[in-house]
Amino acid sequence: MTTLHIATYNIHKGFSHFNRRMVLHELRDRLRELNSDIVFLQEVQGESNGNVQRHLNYPTQPQHEFLADQIWPHHAYGKNAVYDAGHHGNAILSRYPIVRWDNQDVSAHRIESRGLLHCEIELPQAGQPLHCICVHFGLFKRWRGQQFGALVERIKQMVPADAPLIIAGDFNDWNNHASHLLAHELQLHEVFETSRGRLARSYPAGMPLLCMDRIYVRGFGIRRSDVHAWRKISDHAALSTILVLP
Repeated sequence: MTTLHIATYNIHKGFSHFNRRMVLHELRDRLRELNSDIVFLQEVQGESNGNVQRHLNYPTQPQHEFLADQIWPHHAYGKNAVYDAGHHGNAILSRYPIVRWDNQDVSAHRIESRGLLHCEIELPQAGQPLHCICVHFGLFKRWRGQQFGALVERIKQMVPADAPLIIAGDFNDWNNHASHLLAHELQLHEVFETSRGRLARSYPAGMPLLCMDRIYVRGFGIRRSDVHAWRKISDHAALSTILVLP
């Protein structure tokens, strides 16, 4: 039996709500306190020209490398949005080896660049790799529908039906279309919905009202799930869960 601590967090490019201050150092401390084995991150800046000059103690390396330092030796970054000042996307940090990864472009239009960061992670005493997919879907229902469809097709084609699977991130899913679709099509379960009877409210972090962030699993038991509303760090709350792989 393998126990895994999982977290997901939209880090708002390392700045507090309304971009009032740079919070990467505080963010790193908070993530380390969670003691997660695998961390799913959204809105991670892989490059940000100018921030080093504008902000005192701004890290010179990509944000996912700064956050992973000495705790998560294995990490992958999927570049999605590219602009003159740099680029950002999704990242997965892991204590265990990432044996394969890929970032699939699922952008529906030029205004919102989105991707599916898919990692295969080698777990101790597991017969096959754990599949992890980090998502950040679009703001508009029509485009999210296309992105959900791409996610379902990718899993059907690339993830064995008996392989353990975790999908986590910022779904921007106002009407909870994801739970119905993923449960019906792929036999996935959302950890808060399963363990607490309802999805976690995660946005805005100061007074969470909307269930924007999710953790879906297949092949795991769920021991507990928690919301971490660090109001002075990001506009989203972080979610964590403890999973058991039989």
